[in-house]
Amino acid sequence: MDHPRLAADAALAADLVREAALLAARIRQEGLDVERKTSGSDIVTQADTAAERLIVQQLTAERPDDAIVGEEGTSKPGSSGRTWVIDPVDGTFNFSRGSDWWCTAIALHDEDDVLLGAVHHAASLRTWVGGPDLPSTCDGTPLAPLPDTPREERCAATYLHPPFFASEVGEAFTRALGRVGTLRMFGSGTMDTMAIASGQWDVLFQHSVADWDRLPGAAIIRGAGGESVVVPAAGVDWTVSGAPSAVADVRAALLDR
Repeated sequence: MDHPRLAADAALAADLVREAALLAARIRQEGLDVERKTSGSDIVTQADTAAERLIVQQLTAERPDDAIVGEEGTSKPGSSGRTWVIDPVDGTFNFSRGSDWWCTAIALHDEDDVLLGAVHHAASLRTWVGGPDLPSTCDGTPLAPLPDTPREERCAATYLHPPFFASEVGEAFTRALGRVGTLRMFGSGTMDTMAIASGQWDVLFQHSVADWDRLPGAAIIRGAGGESVVVPAAGVDWTVSGAPSAVADVRAALLDR
């Protein structure tokens, strides 16, 4: 692993998520134009597209050989074998309703694994950076080891779209709930993983998570000593991230073992 290069990539990613999140926050203050994508809760605003455009322009200039994939449609090929994945506003529904539980997130991966994630929470001005070979930090301060919380005290961050409740997917979701003490649904999976990385919650599980929703948080969780796995169960792929013992328990429940 080229650690000087990884450190430079991490510094760039931290700058990009800060700039893009602050741009999105300014646009929200001026008023949003909200468009529906696939459902009433799957939406996009001009802040999403402007933040993605800012990141893409700077990555294209700074890392011209790398590929780029963005949630809002960016698809730029590269020749380096590395790809930047962008979520300009993770939690757009929250963002559009005035909630502060949203963030801007980036991940970098190569052909083998995710290398790093960077996340900025505009409401608190906090920035997380980390990866499997890059110990995770918040505003430059190393994150503490993830707590090994007893099962009955664990808090899960999760989401299940209501149409899935009465289905095989809903049954798997219910099994997973049996491995935690309580749950929270906040509407930004990446911010949920930052809460886990910071020791507030213990495990996240959710199905059918796109790379831009999955990889930034997975990288930072792993850089904090946690685990993030993809588990095929009930006909869908579940992302499970958090403290290793909690991830193992939820994975087993999803697989009905």
